[in-house]
Amino acid sequence: MEYPKEFKAALSAFSSIEKDRLIFRLLKKDKLLSKKLYFELIDPETTDDKRNAMEENVAEKILLASKYIGNAKYFMSTIRTISADITEHVKITTDKFGEVSLNLLLVNRILDFNSDLSRQRFDNVYKLYIYIINKVFKALVLTRKLDEDYWMEIDEFLGEIRSKISENHYLQKLCINNGLDINWLKSDNIPENIEQIIKDIKSQGFLR
Repeated sequence: MEYPKEFKAALSAFSSIEKDRLIFRLLKKDKLLSKKLYFELIDPETTDDKRNAMEENVAEKILLASKYIGNAKYFMSTIRTISADITEHVKITTDKFGEVSLNLLLVNRILDFNSDLSRQRFDNVYKLYIYIINKVFKALVLTRKLDEDYWMEIDEFLGEIRSKISENHYLQKLCINNGLDINWLKSDNIPENIEQIIKDIKSQGFLR
């Protein structure tokens, strides 16, 4: 939203005390902004520290949720909550690498339970598998935008996912049906036009 000069001038005319009151009032209403400012101004933890903590958090929560894989709705709800935690981490820290690595870690930790997933009715895991495929596609898009210096680390996550998809018959089949070529799960192999490819796939009614 663009603010007119008059509005900016009126804000600038506030006294220091008035500005402080306004800031604290806004921070009370916007918890995310509050966390972001705290991180940028005084938090002793670095982005790497917070990413490491998130990695432990993701692994721990998926391990706990794995006991309820048979309850598809609960399992998906837990995964979406973890995904929201990752999104909040990225918004607070602007961790571009973490946005890719943490989401790929989430996918890998889910697929650690391939054997349990394979015992479920296909109807019960379909939404989860489509969710995973969408996650991977998004990660490929974001990887293309990362500095190439990060690609080697990202390839470790992608390689693990490629291996686990190959071990999961139904997931592998859904990847093929929804246009995800597992050969793309290497940074150098991601098509330059990956965003357009995804748009075309969605326009044909897939990835849903």
